[in-house]
Amino acid sequence: MTHILFLGDSLIADHDWQARMPSYEIHNLGVPGAITSDVFELLANVKTEVEHTDVIMLMIGTNDLLIGDFDFLHVLKKVLVQLNILYPLAEIIVGSLFPMDLSHLPFNTIPSLNCHIEAITMQTGSCFLDVYKRFDDSDKEIFQDDGIHVTSAAYEIWTRSLLEYIAFLIESD
Repeated sequence: MTHILFLGDSLIADHDWQARMPSYEIHNLGVPGAITSDVFELLANVKTEVEHTDVIMLMIGTNDLLIGDFDFLHVLKKVLVQLNILYPLAEIIVGSLFPMDLSHLPFNTIPSLNCHIEAITMQTGSCFLDVYKRFDDSDKEIFQDDGIHVTSAAYEIWTRSLLEYIAFLIESD
């Protein structure tokens, strides 16, 4: 059975991934309110909680944006390097930031950051899952009233995208 480790903030923590992905063994270590440096600190003990995984889904950066910390990209790279050391055989998938409408951010900030995130994934041998485009192209209601957390329809899109990506990765091996 394929094991998937989920790491990130409430966007990861708030979903029952196991129910949507029953043919996989899911380990959800998402922490509501987490910023990228919190995930980096979590890695010190992650191996004791999840000894083996085949796939890692990392979704982080939203809370960094909310507090105005744009240096999270440097920490993200450190997270990916450390994950490669801890789980050298695992496929690491990094999710794009979502198309949130955050009034304190200049126009095009999130697409620009996603370009940087994609570049970091290439530098670290990780994979980039562009959910931004899928959400942006969808006619479904993506965000809850807070404009940050996502609806069940958005989780359906995200889960489908992730399953397609995992199938592609496994088929390519």
